[in-house]
Amino acid sequence: MDEGLAMTKLPNPQVGSIAEAYAGRSIFITGATGFMGKIMVEKLLRDCGDIRCIYLLIRPKKGVDPAQRKDEYVKNLVFEQVREKYSDRLEKIRLIRGDILSQGLGLSEADHRELVENVEMVFHCAANVRFDQHIRQAVDINLNGTIRVLALAEKMHKLVSFVHVSTAYCQCNEPVLEEKHYTAPQNPEGISKMVGLLDDDILDLITPRLLNNLPNTYAYTKALTEDLVYQSRGKIPLAIARPSIVTAAMKEPLPGWGEGTNGPTGLLIGAGRGVIRSMHCNPEYYADFMPVDMTMNAIIAIGAERMRNPRKDDVMYYNLTSSGDNPISWGEVLETGRKVLNENPFCFALWYPDGSIKSNYFYHLLCVIFFHFLPAYLIDFLLFILRRKPFLVKVQKKISSGLTILQYYTTKQWVFKCNNTKNLYNRLSEADRKRFYFDVNEINYKTYLYDFILGARQYILKEAPETLPQARKLLRKLYIMDKIVQVGIYILGLWLAWTYFEVVTGSIQYVFDNAIAGLRGNSYPSTGAVRQGL
Repeated sequence: MDEGLAMTKLPNPQVGSIAEAYAGRSIFITGATGFMGKIMVEKLLRDCGDIRCIYLLIRPKKGVDPAQRKDEYVKNLVFEQVREKYSDRLEKIRLIRGDILSQGLGLSEADHRELVENVEMVFHCAANVRFDQHIRQAVDINLNGTIRVLALAEKMHKLVSFVHVSTAYCQCNEPVLEEKHYTAPQNPEGISKMVGLLDDDILDLITPRLLNNLPNTYAYTKALTEDLVYQSRGKIPLAIARPSIVTAAMKEPLPGWGEGTNGPTGLLIGAGRGVIRSMHCNPEYYADFMPVDMTMNAIIAIGAERMRNPRKDDVMYYNLTSSGDNPISWGEVLETGRKVLNENPFCFALWYPDGSIKSNYFYHLLCVIFFHFLPAYLIDFLLFILRRKPFLVKVQKKISSGLTILQYYTTKQWVFKCNNTKNLYNRLSEADRKRFYFDVNEINYKTYLYDFILGARQYILKEAPETLPQARKLLRKLYIMDKIVQVGIYILGLWLAWTYFEVVTGSIQYVFDNAIAGLRGNSYPSTGAVRQGL
C-alpha cells in the first residue's frame, strides 16, 4: 500500500503485550550510542526483559576492546536503574564492531554471519543530524549508511520488522505532512553515485539546485533516504517513524535528561548564558517537539506493530509530532523558559539573560549587530589587551550560524497528520499505555519545560542543584550591571542628543542673526566696492 497502512486490516492486533511481542527476539540497533539510541536500549532492557539479545553497531576504538567499550556504554547515567534492578539483563547487550560509513558496515565475517542468522528486528536510528553538514558527509551517513543497513537486512533469514527513523521535516516544502510515501526530489541511488564521483567544488555549486528550496542537507538526505527505504518494500517488512524535534526526557529514565546542544537545547543554553539576545521567530506559530522517552516508546510500539503485519509489501508510516493535539506557540515556550531560567539560572553567564524574539527579520539583524557582535568584539579587544585568548566573536559566529538554521523552523508553520500513530496508541492495552506512553496530550508544558531547563543545567552543563543559590547571586549582580549599563547608554544617548540639539540650534541661531543683520545692511561690507567696480 503506497499511502501507508490501513490499520483496520491488521490481523488481530490486540494479541499479546508489547513486552510479549519482544520476548525471545534478537534486535539489531544502529545509532545506539546516540541520544535516542541510549534511551531505546535502556527501555528495552528495563521493560522488555525477556528479549534474547540486543546487537549494537559500535565503531571500534583503537586500543579499546569490545568488553571495555561495553562497560563504558552501560556506565552512562541513563542505565542506572537497569544496573541497580536488572543488572543480569546487561548481559543481553552484544557489541558488534562496525561502522556505518564502511562498505558492508565494516563487519567481520563471523559478526556478519551471526546477524544474518539471528536478527529478527532492526531499528535504524543512525543519522547525521547536523543541519549544516556538507552534502558529501550527509549523503554518506544518511543515504549510503541506509543502503548498507538495508543490504544487510535483506539477507536476514528471520527478519519480521525493520523500523527506519526519519524526521517529520523530511518534506519541508509540503505544508501538510501525511502518513504516506513521498517521492524523493531525485533518484536516491543516482545521487549516491554522483556524490561519490564529483569533487567538493562542483558539489558546492550544484547543492542549492539539488536542495530545491529544502532548508539544509539534513532534510534533503532524509527525503532521499525515505524513498530509498520505500523501494525495499516487498523484500523486508518496513515501517518509517517520523519524529519532530526530539528533546529531553519527560519522565524516563530521568526527567529532563538530555545530551548535546543541538536545536532548542543550544538556544536555551545560549540564552541562559546571555550570549543570545535576539531570535527571529513568529511567536504565534506552533513549536513542535517530542520528548525522547515518548519518541522511543512510540518507535518500540511501532516495531511490535510491524511484526504483527505479515504483508511485506506494506510500508507503515507514523508521524510522531505534538502540535496537532497539544499545541504550544514559540512565544509561550520562550516566555515560560525565560521565567524558569530567571528562577534557576546557570552558574556561568557572560551577561544578564534578557533576550527576546523578533518577528521582523531586519529588526532582528539590527539587534544581532548591536547586542551580539559589538559586545563580542569589545570583549575580545579587552581580552587581547590583557593578553588573554579572544573567543567571543568566534562563539557568536557559531551561534549566528545556528540561529540562521533554526529560524527556518521558527518562522514557518506545518500541519502533521498523525492518524496512524493515534490509532496505534488507542489499540494498546491499558498496561502498555502506562508503560509505553506516547500520548502527547499527557505533556504538561509548564512542568516539562521546568524539567528540561533543570536537566540541561544538571546533565549537560554539569551544574549540580546545590549550586543554585550561588547562581542566583550571580544573576542578581548581572542584573544590576545590566541596568547600570542601560542607564549609562540612555544617559549617553541623551547627552549626544542634547549636544546635537545645541549644535543645530546654534547653527540656526547663527543663520538667523546673520539674516537679521543683512536686513539691517550691516552684513554686506562689499556692496560699495561692488558698486564702485560697476
